[in-house]
Amino acid sequence: MSENPIEVKENGPVVEVTINRPKANAIDAATSRAMGKVFESFRDDSEKRVAIVTGAGDKFFCAGWDLKAAAEGEAPDSDYGVGGFGGMQELPDLNKPIIAAVNGMAVGGGFEIALSADLIIAAKHARFALPEINAGTLADAATIKVPRRMPYHVAMDLLFTGRWMEAEEALRWGLVNKIVPAGEIMQSAREMAQLLAGGPPLVFACIKEVARETEAMGFQQAMDMITGRRFPTVDTLYSSEDQLEGARAFAEKREPVWKGR
Repeated sequence: MSENPIEVKENGPVVEVTINRPKANAIDAATSRAMGKVFESFRDDSEKRVAIVTGAGDKFFCAGWDLKAAAEGEAPDSDYGVGGFGGMQELPDLNKPIIAAVNGMAVGGGFEIALSADLIIAAKHARFALPEINAGTLADAATIKVPRRMPYHVAMDLLFTGRWMEAEEALRWGLVNKIVPAGEIMQSAREMAQLLAGGPPLVFACIKEVARETEAMGFQQAMDMITGRRFPTVDTLYSSEDQLEGARAFAEKREPVWKGR
């Protein structure tokens, strides 16, 4: 077992989080709690703009819940930390872009972690599955998320059968943004991260909060929430220096300088 199950690398405003638990990058409760602390720190550091999450090696992105730990008595409802399983699925106010670089198999909870990211880049050999049905348990987060991300009948097929979905099929259903050769996945993720890191952080925060909080709202209710500045991120943006900077930069025909305030 790796001595450092979570490797964190900082590249200016970009934070790279690598799950490193050979052989399958499975996550036990202790690892999940560590991931929660990493993403909590990322959320709260105003200098950090974008995160990339990936797995060590080229076979597994993440195999999900560590069944060896389960066999030793770890319960499905264990304390997974501040962000829930994998550190970010349930972390409040995580309003910064996250890119999943799926470098191999994303299985069960590993698939759910990828779904928690805002953008997904997959290696050509990446595969996705929700095999919880075969273990007689519920793929809880996936059961909520997958039917919202792809056609209902396809989602039910994945959940009911536990079958494998290849990267090409995931792309066809819009579950991943793009597919790249295995050797290019981190380069592609870093290029995307740098592009986003140069964008307006307050607007990114608005996009994430509004998309998340309005999911079950009607259109007019959601618009009233926005125009009434009842979302904290929207209220912050509309009173910010960046809001003025965007307009000034457009009028002056120059690139804006975002300060995140």
